[in-house]
Amino acid sequence: MSALRLVTAAARRAPRNFALGRRGYAEASDKINLSLVLPHQAIFTSADVVQVNLAAATGDMGILANHAPTIEPLRPGVVEVIETGNQSKKWFVSGGFATVHPNNKLTINAVEAAPLEAFSAEAVRANLQEALRVAAGNGSEEDKVEARIEADVYEALQHALSK
Repeated sequence: MSALRLVTAAARRAPRNFALGRRGYAEASDKINLSLVLPHQAIFTSADVVQVNLAAATGDMGILANHAPTIEPLRPGVVEVIETGNQSKKWFVSGGFATVHPNNKLTINAVEAAPLEAFSAEAVRANLQEALRVAAGNGSEEDKVEARIEADVYEALQHALSK
């Protein structure tokens, strides 16, 4: 029996009364329960928020209520938390993981995070130049790699501050 006929025959014999799970759009009243934690501090602990935008390694993504469960590595970038009343708080994170659980729960584990307004554009620019100088210099390979990582974080921070 060909594969197509086998699948068609199986589909005809399948019970017709099973429910298909369907994803829908989040309702305006739906909230997502956010926990944003660092090794030394909890920034949000089970806070109900409307939306979270984050810099995932696969690209920027917005998390609303009823989001499909997923685990995403975070790249250096901004985590924006939108609370009730469209109040927005932005944090710069150096990296970590975001886990979307069933039942509208989001956990973000970050290595380091700070409010975006805590950074000075001039200081970031100066530190970026210094990191690039070290990365291109005659130092050890370890120093160059560390400086390149530092430069990547400063470039992401500079981009976040320019928005």
